[in-house]
Amino acid sequence: MADSRTVAAVGSAAFFVLAPGLVAGVIPWWLTGWRMREPMPFWAPLRVLGAALIVAGTVVLVYAFVLFVTAGVGTPAPVAPTERLVVSGLYRYVRNPMYLAVIATIVGQGLLLGRIVLLLYALAVGLAFSVFVRGYEEPTLSHRYGAEYEAYRRAVPRWWPRLR
Repeated sequence: MADSRTVAAVGSAAFFVLAPGLVAGVIPWWLTGWRMREPMPFWAPLRVLGAALIVAGTVVLVYAFVLFVTAGVGTPAPVAPTERLVVSGLYRYVRNPMYLAVIATIVGQGLLLGRIVLLLYALAVGLAFSVFVRGYEEPTLSHRYGAEYEAYRRAVPRWWPRLR
């Protein structure tokens, strides 16, 4: 029988492809075909920022998925949650680094490609994440982890990272 971390790693890899792979990969490709536009002459520095956001978002996302496997012994997927609440790494500074990473990646794509449609899509994704977090995720985590999650929720901001 496979150990818990191996099962969590396989489940997390599958969820990585299905969720962020779809939201930050397939849908942006459907919207743009990955074709660059030249919106305005001043856009060049924004392309560099876009590339940096894509790299940063991808690194944060992969790191957060690894934490779910190693520290939480589970997956980010609601159907296969962690055994332990993940409060280490980036989760010490902000409660939702994965969602922020996905949004940063989409914004980065919009800036790199010069595609306003992706910036609007990032806004829609951000609103959907906010509704999901408030309506499902926070109540579910509160029920699952109780006082531990409530203390974490009081100490760590939902969206804007604390500096210390």
